[in-house]
Amino acid sequence: MRYLMRLMAPLVFLIAYGLFRAELGKKSLKKHGFVMRVFRFAADNDSQRALSVYGHLLHFRGDGVQNRIQGAIYLERAAAAGDAKAQYQMGRVYESGFEHHFQPDADKALAFYRQAGQQRHPLAVRRMFDVYDQGQLGQLVDAVQAQSWQQLLP
Repeated sequence: MRYLMRLMAPLVFLIAYGLFRAELGKKSLKKHGFVMRVFRFAADNDSQRALSVYGHLLHFRGDGVQNRIQGAIYLERAAAAGDAKAQYQMGRVYESGFEHHFQPDADKALAFYRQAGQQRHPLAVRRMFDVYDQGQLGQLVDAVQAQSWQQLLP
C-alpha cells in the first residue's frame, strides 16, 4: 500500500497544485485547508515537488514557529532529493539560522548554495558569486571562483 501511495504522490501533487493556483474559491478557507492536506499527503509520500512547495508554504507563509520549523524540515528533504529551489532556500535558512532547530552554519549554507548553483538556480549563482567576490560565509575573496560563478549569471 505504501508503494502505491508513493507512486501516486506526484499525480496527487499536480492535482493539489492545480487547485492551489485556480481562481475558483481563491479566498476559501475550506479549499485552503483541503489543498494543504493534499500537499502534505504528497510530501509525506516523497513527492519532491510537493516537499519543496509545501515546505516553502509552511516555512515562509506558515503561522507559528512550529509550522515554520516543519516547513524547513520539508525543504531540507526536498533539497536532499535534488530540488534546486529547496537547496537555495536551505542555504538561506542555514545562513541566518532559524530558531533552535536550524542554527546558523556557514558551511551548510555554502554547500546548499553550491548545489543549487550547480543546477543554475539564478539566485544561488548570484549568491555564490557574492560569496567569492566579497569573501562571505567564511570564504576568502577568490577572483577565479567569482569569475566562474559570474559566467553562469543570467
